[in-house]
Amino acid sequence: MTTSIHGDLVATDHGAAVGVVHGKLNLHPPPPRPAPPIPRQLPAAPGLFTGRTTELARLDRALTHAAAPQGPGTDTREPTTAAPTTGPAPAAATVLVSAIGGAGGIGKTWLALAWAYRHLEQFPDGQLFVDLHGFSPTGEPVQPAVAVRGFLDALGVEANRIPTDLDAQARLYRSLVAGRRMLIVLDNAATSDQVAPLLPGSPSCTVLVTGRHRLASLIDRHGACHLPLDVLSPGEARGLLVARLGADRVAAEPEAVDELIGLCGGHPLALSITARTAGTRPGVALAEAAAELRDLGLEALDHDTDPAASLPTVLSWSLRDLTDEQRRVFALLGIAPGPDTTPPATAALAALPAHLARRALSGLENASLLERRPDGRYAMHDLIRRYATDTAHTTLPEDVREAALTRVGDFHLHTAHAADRLLEPHGALLPPEPSAPGVHPHPLPDPAAAMAWLDAEHATLLATQRTAATLGHHHTVWHLAWNLHTFHHRRGHRHDTVTTWQAALHAADHLSDPATHSRTHRNLGNACARLGLHEQATTHLEQALNLALHHHDPTDQAHTHQALAMAWGRRGDERQALEHAHRALDLFRALDLPVWEASSLNQVGWHAARLGRFDTAREHCRAALTLYQHHHDPDGEANTLDSLGYIAHHTGDYHQALVYYQSALALFRGIGNAYAVADTLDSLGHPYAALGRHAQARTVWREALELYRDQGRDADAERVQHQLDDLDHT
Repeated sequence: MTTSIHGDLVATDHGAAVGVVHGKLNLHPPPPRPAPPIPRQLPAAPGLFTGRTTELARLDRALTHAAAPQGPGTDTREPTTAAPTTGPAPAAATVLVSAIGGAGGIGKTWLALAWAYRHLEQFPDGQLFVDLHGFSPTGEPVQPAVAVRGFLDALGVEANRIPTDLDAQARLYRSLVAGRRMLIVLDNAATSDQVAPLLPGSPSCTVLVTGRHRLASLIDRHGACHLPLDVLSPGEARGLLVARLGADRVAAEPEAVDELIGLCGGHPLALSITARTAGTRPGVALAEAAAELRDLGLEALDHDTDPAASLPTVLSWSLRDLTDEQRRVFALLGIAPGPDTTPPATAALAALPAHLARRALSGLENASLLERRPDGRYAMHDLIRRYATDTAHTTLPEDVREAALTRVGDFHLHTAHAADRLLEPHGALLPPEPSAPGVHPHPLPDPAAAMAWLDAEHATLLATQRTAATLGHHHTVWHLAWNLHTFHHRRGHRHDTVTTWQAALHAADHLSDPATHSRTHRNLGNACARLGLHEQATTHLEQALNLALHHHDPTDQAHTHQALAMAWGRRGDERQALEHAHRALDLFRALDLPVWEASSLNQVGWHAARLGRFDTAREHCRAALTLYQHHHDPDGEANTLDSLGYIAHHTGDYHQALVYYQSALALFRGIGNAYAVADTLDSLGHPYAALGRHAQARTVWREALELYRDQGRDADAERVQHQLDDLDHT
């Protein structure tokens, strides 16, 4: 439309008058609008940033993937190479990296800023940054309206143009950043609700979100990329100390540096505090700093006046948004025995139904106070656990803590008892005392499940026994040793067997059953014999026999004679060994215990064979095999087949020896008896070698060598290595 002036009238090209002009009219084009401001809100780049190459590369790949054109037939898999950090940027799609990292002080903000400064050229229209104070000294998270208003101010919006309604403000914010290549860093978020109004709608923007909580709805609804941030690797931790303290000082005390890294567990804030303390004391040796951290623990990482420089304070902010139940479970997990936990164990510890225990663990995982590991296990970083332990001692009464430890101890003891019954159904039935109310053992359907549970819980079971000893729960201490004995033997945990029975020996002094002392000395002597501690073994076994005789207990006498036979055999005295084996056989026959009679028959056969009495040996071992097969005892059957293999080999029947050994090996593998598998593999190699089948001999001896080394059986490993060397020479 055009406009003309006729006298005092202003008319359009349609001839209609639209107004009256009084005076002189001058027309000028409107002044140009000022260019919108380019915000540069990023805080200073982190100083002395080291490591995190894997995480930086993952952020690069996420940016590259988001920027790639998406259409029919587009490959949407994440690229395997990092994007270049310089050069013109493509039109980036929105990248949401929610909950970068986890626990407080893990370095989430530093990672976000370090990555942002490496990619500034890709965001020429500016960077917005807000600390949402989800976890901070104030305890008051920034409201979305406040954060949006701050962004509008940074984008140059005049105050009178800003709507009062949050939704309207968010729409205006999205309009202003639409089509602009900008980076928005939303730091220290507590909830998804805090973040959602700050998300741009334009695919030209990139968003980084950091927070301790796993912001589930951002992942579910907005397709956010989740980048869990773990502790630094040992190499990265060393790099941090080098950057802070200098290469010369770190190189001067390598052992102290290794200890500092280990005590800090790779936790970046702990390492930074340690480096700051050492850096302000240049005349103090790093070994002294390590000793202080070792002795004081979290107290050495505290700060009286600067909350952000105190690891305990930073960790405490993570507890604010937890429920009372979650805080209680967190504290109890700090004192629970073992390096990790499971939902059933947590249910016993906290006296919770199974579904509530799982919910509490999930909540702590979401708050980055727990890490979910394979097979449904949960673990804490060592420093977080120490903070949880401190929390337990400051917030929970002593009787509450002891009741929790009693429950979880009962859970592990009764499950171990059920497992042991599956592994050794013919063993003496010695049930533990009833568990605390509401505590039930974990269900184990078969021996394979029992062995798998014991493998997974082994470290926790050892810690449970130590905790029980500290609490004076002598019954639990003793019965854990009893119920772990078969498992320890089959897995070759010889040192753990000695340790658990030494603890049981101290506990036995407080137990009233007279047979307890005899059984304890017998099993401890047996364990010492397997370790080659022959004098100690004989001493304990003689004590066990004297106690069994004193209390007129023929069953314990028989078992002790069996143990003495094994001990003397390991010392090379086959005659004494055979004598004790015969005594055990006579006693078990009189007691009408056929499975244990079979055990003694095999033992007599073995020691007779070692003395060259092969006819006697074969007769006793065949009788043992018949009894074992009749009573369905695969472990005993395998042991006897191994003895028959030895007899066949040493009487020149190498082919039959192979049959016996291979049958024994299959049974031992089937029940998970790694200790016996190693011995049978060792034995199997000899008839192979005698038959000139050197490749098979080499194969079984190499496997035996590996098992011997894994089990710490150094003398056996050295012997097999010599056999391999001789075979290669031949």
